[in-house]
Formats: sequence, structure tokens, C-alpha cells
Amino acid sequence: MEISRIRALRGPNLWSRHTAIEAVVSCEASEIAVTDRPGFEARLRTLFPGLGLFRLTGPVSLARVLETAALSLQEEAGCPVSFSRTFATVEPGIYQVVVEYSEEAVGRLAFELAQQLIAATMDADASFDADAAVARLREADEDVRLGPSTGSIVQAAAARGIPWRRLTDGSLVQFGWGKHQRRIWAAEVDQTSAVSESIAQDKDLTKQLLHAAGVPVPLGRPVADEADAWAAALEVGLPVVVKPRDGNQGKGITVNVTTCEAIEQAYKSALKVGEVMVERYLPGSDYRLLVVGDQLVAAARREPPLVLGDGELTVAELVAKVNADPRRGDGHATSLTKIRIDDIAIALLAGQGLTTRSVPARGQRVLMRNNANLSTGGTATDVTDEVHPEVAERAIAAAQMVGLHVCGVDMVCESVLKPLEEQSGGIVEVNAAPGLRMHLSPSYGKPRNVGEAIVNHLYEPGEDGRIPVVAVTGTNGKTTTARLIAHLFASSGLVVGMTNTDGVYVDGRQIDSGDCSGPKSARSVLMHPDVEAAVFETARGGILREGLGFDHCRVAVVTNVGEGDHLGLNYITTVEDLAVLKRVIVQNVTPKEGYAVLNAADPIVAAMADTCPGKVIYFAADRHHGAMTEHRAMGGRTVYVDSALDGGSVVAAEGNYREHVPLADVPITRNGTIAFQVENVMAAVAAAWGAGLKWDAIRGGLASFVNDAHNAPGRFNVMDYKGATVIADYGHNPDAMRALVAAVDAMPARRRSVVISGAGDRRDQDIRDQTVILGAAFDDVLLYQDAAQRGRGDGEVMALLREGLQGASRTRHVEEIRGEFIAIDAALARLEPGDLCLVLVDQVEEALAHLARRVAGG
Repeated sequence: MEISRIRALRGPNLWSRHTAIEAVVSCEASEIAVTDRPGFEARLRTLFPGLGLFRLTGPVSLARVLETAALSLQEEAGCPVSFSRTFATVEPGIYQVVVEYSEEAVGRLAFELAQQLIAATMDADASFDADAAVARLREADEDVRLGPSTGSIVQAAAARGIPWRRLTDGSLVQFGWGKHQRRIWAAEVDQTSAVSESIAQDKDLTKQLLHAAGVPVPLGRPVADEADAWAAALEVGLPVVVKPRDGNQGKGITVNVTTCEAIEQAYKSALKVGEVMVERYLPGSDYRLLVVGDQLVAAARREPPLVLGDGELTVAELVAKVNADPRRGDGHATSLTKIRIDDIAIALLAGQGLTTRSVPARGQRVLMRNNANLSTGGTATDVTDEVHPEVAERAIAAAQMVGLHVCGVDMVCESVLKPLEEQSGGIVEVNAAPGLRMHLSPSYGKPRNVGEAIVNHLYEPGEDGRIPVVAVTGTNGKTTTARLIAHLFASSGLVVGMTNTDGVYVDGRQIDSGDCSGPKSARSVLMHPDVEAAVFETARGGILREGLGFDHCRVAVVTNVGEGDHLGLNYITTVEDLAVLKRVIVQNVTPKEGYAVLNAADPIVAAMADTCPGKVIYFAADRHHGAMTEHRAMGGRTVYVDSALDGGSVVAAEGNYREHVPLADVPITRNGTIAFQVENVMAAVAAAWGAGLKWDAIRGGLASFVNDAHNAPGRFNVMDYKGATVIADYGHNPDAMRALVAAVDAMPARRRSVVISGAGDRRDQDIRDQTVILGAAFDDVLLYQDAAQRGRGDGEVMALLREGLQGASRTRHVEEIRGEFIAIDAALARLEPGDLCLVLVDQVEEALAHLARRVAGG
């Protein structure tokens, strides 16, 4: 078995909506029915008892075993995955294996370990440690997955339909798109200033501000050394707390210190973290109150880590027993943290007259830390429903005084059932980016959905953080349609982000160049803080390579499929295969509110309606087309051409409702004479209608869209050269040739010529068919060799184009020229007034610039 390619599908893709690892797997003949081998399955399951079930009837390939093993390993490690498939390609013994992942690094590791399992199964002398493999995956998952605090916020956002994206390997997450985006870093939101965070880190400054606001706080001050710490302790009165001035997670804190010797030890512990301060010890319990905005959303009583003696086990053994609880882990990924035996714990044990080897009496409570932070192994009990209103008010006032929108308020008091002032309680700290574990999964009591509270603070009820997204795909017309839709949004006053095969554009300004029709470019637009609407040309390559760059789109437009393009690449060998790929955007239309805009005249496109979770708008020039008539009769939306209305109009119809736009007012159609531009206009109108744009803006946008080389480069750009008409277009497949021939046939010309090359990554017949079509429509054909042969030998494409011209009914003059610009110059030199020349450009930007210079020079 050989794996020739592994790639991560990071968005909705050809196979499913799940993120997945896709591998191309080659199996030898003996590996296509591997489960028929005597003892293979038994040995496989002996090596990995957790292997999931796979189909046992008929032959099972090694690729299928790989799929099942990669999924099962992740399941055993606790990853939330369930989807996997193995697909046979048209090539014998070649399979595409797809396995869902929740974390990409874990999915890739699962594939690696699955290969090791298979190798061990095939080799009777090899071994495979399934427990170690699962442990590696679990450890990798814990290393890379979101922690419980960030994860709870993300889960709450996802439940509301708010899109999210992890921006780093850490806890920086973006919610929403474009103008509506918000960001969090763990439990800290983007509203919170760096100034407020800095204040919260300085515990002495925080106390000064809280005291000024009338919030009870313990007396205390920063200290310079051990002697000063003892002096401060005597000033405020024993017992005291010694802690870092700038610390978190309970690091370096020692509480209830009563002696000079203990002060010295506590000072050294705190100094390891930073500057040290001493404050009066407040008797009572340790409480954490969580404030979000102006609301108290959760409260917990925290207990320091301890073990309970049984008269038999040593302290070390009791700690090990407690740490065996599956809820306890080494970091923050689990609901509880393991209790540590370190210098602080050993010193505290000594104060209790114990060592780690001591055997506490039955029922004896042995403290392992004085402070009650969960990060040191403590526990938490939910007390949210017990908090007195005045206690809640003090916590909210503390958070707002410092300026924290999400704030963990640490309070020490006898009880939260009565005001702090009545019990000599006080607030000892406020924390930016507080841990949420104790509220999400308390040791005792009711869990609180604090992630939901934070999301509700970021977004008002009913808001989902989305902007209108339109995805456009098809064989031909994608770029023009995408540009026209973007122009209609801009005409509505929106800042538009657009991607296409020419680049990335925001508010009409190009911010990236090249073929930007893939998911990476789409994601960059959705990250732009000014964008209010997005239009994405969505090419086949990007979907195959990585999936979509978004989870849902408001509108999905499929212009056509026709005879297809790029067939034979990446196992997309038929028009039907291509349709399944292109309908991915249709399958990911926003449920209920979204629209799929489909070409009713293309049967394979019209059939995509069955996969749309939203609504459908059909478009076709002929309103009497069967699919159009049926859809309109069922109350669906249609867009068509009425040639009798205003000399020809595009009409949008729904029931008895009608809107129309005269084609005379749509410049790119040349009064409706260019059929493929009329189709592009219908698709754009339908998309704008589905997105909810107003009709005045749609009409204005159609009237102001100019199809020149600047606005739509390489998309039927018409120029005048010495009385002749020159048209530049990027058409590069037989369907495009037919559409272009129909368009130029509607334009008067004395003699017609065409300049053409061919892309080497098409099938031989597709290349020949282009010149078969052109040979019936043009008098002169100038062939040039493409700059990039794309896997073809020198002159191979030129020869195929020549073959297509054999027996041409109209062409009488054929030239072969090396170099695109030389071919253009040769064609221009032959033009006379009244002639027409179609230039099928390859290097779009450079060729158009060359043409512009020649035209300007006369």
C-alpha cells in the first residue's frame, strides 16, 4: 500500500461538511481483498481491539482498513469524530480515503499510526502498541485543542449559528465575519483594553481603585524584602497573605501566615513570580464570582486541595488516589487539576506535623495548599443561586472600576448570603481572562453555561455575526458574474470584498493578485474588518484542495456546467463528477433563508435544487422552459427574458410579483445581443434578489457596470483599432467558444479573425474541439503556443489545435506563431476597417496591457 497524497479539507468539501483528512491510496492486487487473507482480520483486531466494524461481505481493500483504523484510533482517544469513507477511483487499485478530524494535527497523526498498525498486521514478526498509540493521540489532542474556557465560548457561539475561526494555535478566536467580527483570547474579549488588563495584573493598584469605589478590600502593601514583609505583616496585623503583586492561577500565594519564619519562606515563593506584597488575611471561604458585562453570571466556593486520611495510606498514596480521578489532568484541559507534591506542599505538610510518608488518621483532613485555586488542585462548589444582591453589586462594581468586560472577582468572606460589610469580608483580586472551569464543571453543584453569557455579551439576541456571502461557480461566466454581483452590492452602498481568478478586492481596491478563487482568499476577505458583503468566485481547484472557506453562504450561484472543463484531473473524469463537485456550494446554502441560483436551461445544474437546504431561484432566457414553468407554478422565484417587454427585458417573477430591467439599460449585453452576457446578468440579478438588495440599487448597478479591461479584464473587452473591432476574452473551453461565436456573430464584420492558444491541462479532444468550433466561424486563425504547456511537450498543443482545423468550413488562413504578443501584433497588422478580431488571451493582465498600448498608439 502506498499513499501518494495527504491533504486537509478545512471546510465543507466534496465528501461532507466535516473537516477531514483526504488521502490517495494505491493498493496492489493482493491488497484489494485483504480481508480474504487467512488470519488477517483476527491479527488486526488482536493488535487493535478498538478497531471499528467494517463491511465484511465482499472484498475489503487495505485502503478501507486504513480508513477504519484512522477513524477508530481517534474515537479511542476521545476525539468527537464519526465520518469516514473510502472511494474507488477510475484507476484500478487507487482509492480516495476520507477520515474526519476535529484537530488537524491529530487527524494526520491518526493516519500515520493507522499505517503503522497495518504494517504490523501484515508482518507477523512486528508489533503494535495500541495503548501507546491512543495515548499519543490523546496527548496530541490535549496539546492542540481549545481549552475548556475558550471551548465553552466557541460551543455557545456555534449553537447560535455564529461562525468562528481559530486564528492561532492558542486561544485567539474570531467570531463573525467582516464588519461584524469579534475576537476573544480565552475568556478575554476584544472590548477590554490593555490598560484595564494591566491594572488587573497589578494587585496593589487594583486595591487602591476598588477602595476608592467603596468596595471592601484587605489592608496591605508591596514589600521590598523579607524584613519589610514581616514589618508589613505587623502593620496590617497577623495572620497575613503573601503573594506576587502581578500573578495568576494562584502561583506563589501563601495564605494564613503567622510567623516570621513562614513569612520568609512565603516571600521567597512569591518572589519567583515577581514583586511581592503582603496583605491582611481575611477569614472565611474563598469565592470566585464571574462578572460578564454588567451581570453576575456565576459564583463558586473554592476549596484548597486536600486529602482525607484513612488510617492506612500515606499522604503520597492518598494524593495518587485522588489524582487517579479521570476528571483530573496535568493542565487546564480537564475539569480538575492534579494535586502537586512540591516544596510548597512539603512545607505545608511540615506545618501540620506530617511528611509525604506519614499515614494520616481516618478522617484527618490534610491540606496540600493553603490557596484554593483550581490550577493547584482545588475543588469548586457552585453557589450562584446563593449570592446576595449586594454582594453581586460589589463584584460588578469591582469589574467595572477596573474596566474588565469578563472578570473573575476573588472574594473572601464567611458567606455570600449576606453583604460583605456585615462580615468583614472583602475582594482580594480581580482577574482578566478568568478560567471558567469551576463554573462549567464544578466539583459539586449545578454547571453554568458561562460561555453562552459571554457570547450574549458579544452579540445581541438575533445577531449571528454574519455578512451576506455569495458564492459563484460554473464552467463559464463565473468571473463576470461575480464581478457584476459585487458591483450590485457596492451600488447598494456596501463595502464589498470579492475574490476571483484575477485577485482579491475590497471596496474596489485590489489587495492581492493572481488566481484567488480558493478558500484561503475567501477567508482573508472574511477577516477584513471593513467588509459588509462578500462575493467569492469558487473554482473547482480550491474545493478539491481544501474545501470551502466558509461554512454557509447566503446565495450560491451555478452559472452552468455544460460539457465541463478540466475533466480528467484529480479523478473528476465526467461531467457528472464535476457537477457533484460544483454543487458543494449549493449544499452549503444557509438553511431556510438562503438561495441557490441555478441555470434551469442546464439540466445537470437544475437538478442541484434537490440538494439545496434553502430556496431556489431558477434563471433561463426561455420562461417557458419546463423547469421554469413548474418552479413558478409552485410559487418559486424565476428570472427570464421577455423579448416583447421594452424591446427585451430581464424579468424577475414570483407568483404575481414582477420586476423588470430593460436590456437596453444593461451595457454589457449590447442591447441583449450577447447571449452569454444576458445569462450572466440573469444570474447576477437573481443573486442580488436572493440577497435582499433593493431593485433601485440593482437597476442602477446594472446600468453603471462597464465591461472594460479595467473592470472585468479578459471578459469580452471590446476595443476599436483603426476602424476594426478587437475583442479580448479569456475563453478556454468548447462551451466558451460556442458562446463567443454566438456573440461575435451578432456583431457586423467584413472579415473575422481569431488568435488562440490552448491550455495543456485539458483533454486532447477538448483542445481539438475549440478550433473545430472556431474553424466554422472565422476566416483567419492565428495559433500561438501558450506560455505554460502544463505537462505537454513542445508543440503538442499547437498540433492538436491544427487537427481541429482540418476540414474547417470557413477558415482559409492559418498561422502558427511562437509568443502571445507576437501573435497579437500579427493579427492587428492584418486588420482593415470593418474587420473583427477575437483575441483569446492567456496572460490576461500582460496581454491586455499590450493591447491597450497598441490601441492607444493607433
